Amino acid sequence: MEQFDVAVVGLGALGSAAAYHLAGRGARTVAFEQFELGHVRGASHDTSRIVRTSYGSAAYVRFAQAAYREWAALEAATGERLLSITGGVVFIPDGGPYDAADFARSLTDNDVPFDLLGPDEVHERWPQFSVPAGVTTVYTPDSGIAHAARTVATLQMHARVRGADLRDRTRVDRLIPDGDGVIVSTSSGEVRARRVVVAADAWTNTLLEPLGIRIPLEVMQEQVSYFAPSEPEAFERDRFPVWIWEDEQCFYGFPTYGEPTIKAARDVSEVHMSPAERTFVPSEERTAELAAFLSATIPASGPVLRTVTCQYALTPDRRFVIGPLVEQPDIIVALGAGHAFKFTPAIGLALAELAMGGDTTDDLSAFAVDATVAPAM
Repeated sequence: MEQFDVAVVGLGALGSAAAYHLAGRGARTVAFEQFELGHVRGASHDTSRIVRTSYGSAAYVRFAQAAYREWAALEAATGERLLSITGGVVFIPDGGPYDAADFARSLTDNDVPFDLLGPDEVHERWPQFSVPAGVTTVYTPDSGIAHAARTVATLQMHARVRGADLRDRTRVDRLIPDGDGVIVSTSSGEVRARRVVVAADAWTNTLLEPLGIRIPLEVMQEQVSYFAPSEPEAFERDRFPVWIWEDEQCFYGFPTYGEPTIKAARDVSEVHMSPAERTFVPSEERTAELAAFLSATIPASGPVLRTVTCQYALTPDRRFVIGPLVEQPDIIVALGAGHAFKFTPAIGLALAELAMGGDTTDDLSAFAVDATVAPAM
C-alpha cells in the first residue's frame, strides 16, 4: 500500500490550498478529486469572488487580515496576480438583522480603515447606486476581487511543482482510521496516510457518517447572473466597488472584470438539493428577483446576459468548521459555509499546519469542530 504523510480529499479552493502548503513544507502529499480538475460541480469555479475584511465579527476580521497576508505570499511565490483591489461597500438597512455598529467596532478593534456613509455620500462617490434613506454604508478601501478559477489552478499547479501527487477523477469512498493513521479507500485502490484533510464541502458527511459523525449541513444550489450595462465603462474597477447588501435577503455584486458585464447574486438562494439531485438549471424566480433588486439599486445595470450555478454547503450560523475531529483527530475537516474563498490561502496554511501536527499561525479557536459535530443518525 502506498504511504503518505497527508492525504487531501477534495481539490476545490480549500483542498488545493492545503495541498500547496503541505507540499511546500515537505510533506509527502496525495490529493484526490472525484471529478476533473477545474470542474463546475462545487463552489470554486467561475471568475470572481469578493475579498474583504468588512465583517461584523472580530474573529472573521482578524482571519481576513491573515488571509490578505497569505494572498500576498502566494502571489509573491507564484508570480501570479490573483487579487484586484477595488474598495468595497456593505449596505446595512436600519432595523435589519445586521448592525453597522458591529462592523465599525470589529474594524476599529483590528485597525482596519473604514468610512461610514449615508445615502447622499454614497451617491456622491458612486452615482451608479441608488440607496434609499435609512441605510448605513460601510466602506473599506481594502476590499476587492480574487480570480477564482485562476487561484485554484495556480494552487494546483504549484502544489505539483512542490511535489504533491494530485489525482483527479479518483473518488474517495471511505476513510478507515486504524490507530496508525487512516486508510483512504478510493475508486483506484487504497493508500495509507498519517493524517487526512477532508475538504469535500457538500460531500463531507458521505465520508464522516460511516465513522458515526455528522456535521449539520444545509446544501443548496446557488446562482450568479451577469448583467450587460449599456455603459460598461461606468462600472470599471477604478470607478465602481464590490458591494454587499446585508438584510433579511442578502445580495452582492462586482464591477466589470474581464468582460463588459457586472456580476451579481442573491446570497443563500434556498434552492435545496443534494449534490446528486442538482439540476444546474437556474431558478427563473431567483433570476427575476435579482433583476428587480438591481433595477432599483443599480438602475443602469442592464439586462441579464447569462446565469451560472454553483453549490452551497452551509453550517449552522454559517460558521467555519476547521480542525481535527474530536473522535478521530487524524481526520481534519474544512468547511467554508459559502463564504470562505476570500480566506483560501490562510485556511490552506492552517490545514497544513494541523495535518503536520503543529500549532496554527492564526487563531482558529472560533472555528473548532467540536461545537458543530453531531452524532450520525
